[in-house]
Amino acid sequence: MRIPLGNLREGDHAAGIYLCKTKLNAKTKAGKTYYSLILQDSSGVLDGKIWDLSSGIDHFEALDYIYIDGDVTAYQGSLQLNIRRVRVAREGEYDPAEFLPRTPYDQKEMAGKLTELVHSVTDEYYHQLLVAVFLQDRDFARAFVKHSAAKTVHHGFVGGLLQHTLRVAELCDFYCTKYPALNRNLLITGALCHDIGKVRELSPFPQNDYTDGGQLIGHLVFGYQMVMDKIREIPGFPEKKANELGHLILSHHGELEYGSPKKPALIEALALHMADNTDAKLESMAELLAGALNDSDWLGFQKLFDSNVRKTSK
Repeated sequence: MRIPLGNLREGDHAAGIYLCKTKLNAKTKAGKTYYSLILQDSSGVLDGKIWDLSSGIDHFEALDYIYIDGDVTAYQGSLQLNIRRVRVAREGEYDPAEFLPRTPYDQKEMAGKLTELVHSVTDEYYHQLLVAVFLQDRDFARAFVKHSAAKTVHHGFVGGLLQHTLRVAELCDFYCTKYPALNRNLLITGALCHDIGKVRELSPFPQNDYTDGGQLIGHLVFGYQMVMDKIREIPGFPEKKANELGHLILSHHGELEYGSPKKPALIEALALHMADNTDAKLESMAELLAGALNDSDWLGFQKLFDSNVRKTSK
């Protein structure tokens, strides 16, 4: 029986079908060719290496479902699967749905909460916009609920974009109860729309990789364009409201060096940036802790947090 990648530990023997997410031809320092793979199933991803290409290794490519046989080792604090045999899986041997990482939350329930937030916006123009984006554009809605929010750093799973968007909007909704200066209609609209450009920045699963446009343009600009396209279809949409919402989308990364063409100039833009950063960082930390390979409290230096990271005592 195939062991889920997330359950494998050092010393385990692995035999079963996995998705080959990426395949790279590489060379050792001695000049010997080997394959470096990223394997994926619904529990996560794992680095794989094929050191000996002479026998038992059938031809395969990235995004093939492959049957592998190998052993799990540890290298520089991370698990690695040393693969001895590979063949391409045959049709009927696998269900593709089993190989896609998914949000742990119920997607229908999250979509229902997002719809409630859409209808909670009382400004007639922002409400029309949200209805047009999330409820009337069926193609976008189908893509949105299945999409990830990132390639690797956080929410990199099916439903990740929906989960992240909902959490950010819920944080913004909470801010509005504590800071009366916030325009709730603007902030909730910005929170719901802030990452919609990711459906263009990232390709669908199983690839979940940057598109050509994603590399060249990015989700902030894509999201701004998508929102402005919808706004132009709404008669009489006030220019000032459009500009303020556009500013929230373009500034939500907070700093120029993080990809925002503008820094927050509105209190709602600042609130959106903080909510977005909060959910991204906390989810990243939670995923890091969940994927810890050993029982040690200290997990070592983590570049994302620029700090040595430690588990909280029980």
